Amino acid sequence: MGREIKFSLVYRDMWQSSGKYQPRVDQLTRIAPVIIDMGCFARVETNGGAFEQVNLMYGENPNKAVREWTAPFNEVGIQTHMLERGLNGLRMNPVPKDVRQLMFKVKCAQGTNISRSFDGLNDARNLELSVKYAKEAGMISQTALCITHSPIHTVDYYVNFADKLVDFGADEFCLKDMAGVGRPAFLGKLTKALKDRHPNIPIEYHGHTGPGFSVASMLEVARAGADYLDAAIEPLSWGMIHPDIITLQAMLKDAGFSVPEVNMKAYMEARALTQEFMDDFLGYFIDPSNKLMNSLLIGCGLPGGMMGSMMADLRGMHSAINMALRNNGKAEVSLNDLVIQLFDEVAYIWPKLGYPPLVTPFSQYTKNIALMNIFSMAQGQPRFSNIDKDSWNMILGKAGQLPGKLDDEIMELAKSKNLEFYTGNPQDEYPDALDSFRKEMDENGWEYGQDDEELFELAMHDRQYRDYKSGLAKERFNAELEKEKEKANAPIISVRPVVEVPNFDVEKVTEKYPNAQPVQTPVSGQVIWQIDLADASTAPVVGTPVKEGDIICFIQAYYGIEEVKALKSGKIVQIETKQGDKVQKNQILAFID
Repeated sequence: MGREIKFSLVYRDMWQSSGKYQPRVDQLTRIAPVIIDMGCFARVETNGGAFEQVNLMYGENPNKAVREWTAPFNEVGIQTHMLERGLNGLRMNPVPKDVRQLMFKVKCAQGTNISRSFDGLNDARNLELSVKYAKEAGMISQTALCITHSPIHTVDYYVNFADKLVDFGADEFCLKDMAGVGRPAFLGKLTKALKDRHPNIPIEYHGHTGPGFSVASMLEVARAGADYLDAAIEPLSWGMIHPDIITLQAMLKDAGFSVPEVNMKAYMEARALTQEFMDDFLGYFIDPSNKLMNSLLIGCGLPGGMMGSMMADLRGMHSAINMALRNNGKAEVSLNDLVIQLFDEVAYIWPKLGYPPLVTPFSQYTKNIALMNIFSMAQGQPRFSNIDKDSWNMILGKAGQLPGKLDDEIMELAKSKNLEFYTGNPQDEYPDALDSFRKEMDENGWEYGQDDEELFELAMHDRQYRDYKSGLAKERFNAELEKEKEKANAPIISVRPVVEVPNFDVEKVTEKYPNAQPVQTPVSGQVIWQIDLADASTAPVVGTPVKEGDIICFIQAYYGIEEVKALKSGKIVQIETKQGDKVQKNQILAFID
């Protein structure tokens, strides 16, 4: 019998790589015993990433979900693991140091055993505190090497990075092949090099199946000494997700490895339950294209987990890009053509941006720049005419050091805008903040919760937590679900629909915010939001600060683009339109207070 290989079920990431939402806690607790009965998983990925945010968006308590979901696995000795984003914690933007420290204490107390920590730029500085705080809290610290394929991402590059993580005290390595573009032979060499250098540190491989390499990659890393492989189960495997456990178990067993048997009765029950969850409501938010593999991802290196939001972006911008092309006497493009253009544009600009590994949030930033380049060129403007603030922060080093050198064109552009590059430790820019959140909870009469878990949720996801507490989140989700159900059941319409101007309750908004200023469109056309471009399905979030004169959004009119600017400084308190919505002249887009 050969060397033992253990499996981890990435049940959280299966859903995140498929669509917008995760199962509810009642669904998770139903399937947990069935996963245990499958008998083949030493680990289950239970939370982290966007898991807590999704629960808040339902209007439900994420702390209850984590505790009840992890408990059955804890009872039988199956390890649970979470995903956290280093400097960004469980969100898309940097987190103060004291909030990061509290996160590990809370998650360990809730029953999460392992913290998989990654930094999207492979900047070790952003992971030092993750290792420190995870171990202090009593968790296993598993640090991730974000895998990509470029001239600078060599075996030596990753081994040197891993050495720094070991110096911090990391317990394990994860080869996080988030786009599945790691070449199998390369991954085998990297695994062997890591094992030769650090023989006592376990290695877990995580690979998406999008471009089709991952099964071969798993065999290579197993032969080179990997200890754990991440797997999925039908109907949420393959496509942009992960290989199915049945295939991996059979492949490794045939190759002579010692692998656990799969209880097929339990597998089929887990499969059926997962399909039931999709049929219940989760399937309304899953893009069908995420069930397909796509070899075009080999060239651009975009991760499968963001394909859903990317397609939403493209659909939202498609008509605006075509209108700009028409206005400039150029041929229109189909949505498929636009997908290929975006992939090609990402491949073109990626080296110019210093080869950031394309993982959250840097995959979104790179995609945003590429999409706005396509839009700018359709208008007859040069590339890099419109770069959003978060993307500039990546370029300027405020999120960490880029792996490669910025192109001279980008350097000159930053210089022309009088932008300064940052070389310090990114964490230093974000001072402790828990006291301010304690004050807010005290003023509202909110309980800190068991192990300060409610305090943590407010500090990590402040906007979503406030909406959860007010009931707005549940109201918004229920309305969104009803809309998706109506779309799914709607007949196919072959004529152009009439654009109706929504009847907004202005009095209700101004009663709550007496000084609120409406943001109105000066012309009829299509909304292109400037803020929160990373998710084209939504407008800017409530609470976004703006200054007088800031460009809030653009309106794609029949003759070109019109800017919509803030008439006062404040914050957005109400949003009335989504990315890509058709609007009429003087229609209210949002309110600023």
